[in-house]
Amino acid sequence: MVTVAKDGRIRIEKLELGPFGTNAYFLTCRRTNASVLVDAPGDAGKILAQLKGTDPKYILMTHNHMDHTGALADVKAALNVPIAAHRDDAGSLPLQPDMLLSDGDVVSWGDIQLTVLHTPGHTPGSLCFLTGNYLIAGDTLFPDGPGKTGSPADFRQIVESLTSKIFVLPEDTRIYSGHGDSTVLKKEKQAFEAFSARNHDPNLCGDVLWSSSQS
Repeated sequence: MVTVAKDGRIRIEKLELGPFGTNAYFLTCRRTNASVLVDAPGDAGKILAQLKGTDPKYILMTHNHMDHTGALADVKAALNVPIAAHRDDAGSLPLQPDMLLSDGDVVSWGDIQLTVLHTPGHTPGSLCFLTGNYLIAGDTLFPDGPGKTGSPADFRQIVESLTSKIFVLPEDTRIYSGHGDSTVLKKEKQAFEAFSARNHDPNLCGDVLWSSSQS
């Protein structure tokens, strides 16, 4: 477990779990000890041990890919708290969500308010979650690139999601991705601007890096 952010309001911790090194995030209100889990990649026992001593309120899903959902059924059975996801990904989750989230919704617990951003592209129902200057980005944005896309149309869609929903946030926003390390929005915006200034294959998709993808 790594504490990736802590201030007087919130503590955010990360566990890398499952066979694909997927990040689960634990967001805890410092005053009330109420908590939220974002994604349940695997190793339910480790997730439940991390939540012990807090008061879990929700399981929030960034998207429906198996590497983010491997422990969902076991964690739900143990905690009996609502699962929340976007309707466009709900049908492919191991369990039906208890709550359907839409762009602009606010999830509250303790003193924390989390704004829901619908950022399709990696999947149709991909979500990011924003509180203060912390963004839990799922597989929408990584250091030096967007999440993997399956077609040129999906790539154009994820770029639209990033430019309309993410890159408009304050530049000091911290980005906590679904795999690997965190990054800072200013760095990713600058890398994207350099990427956008170059010519690209119109069929570009897949694993794209801002720094090296060019025609």
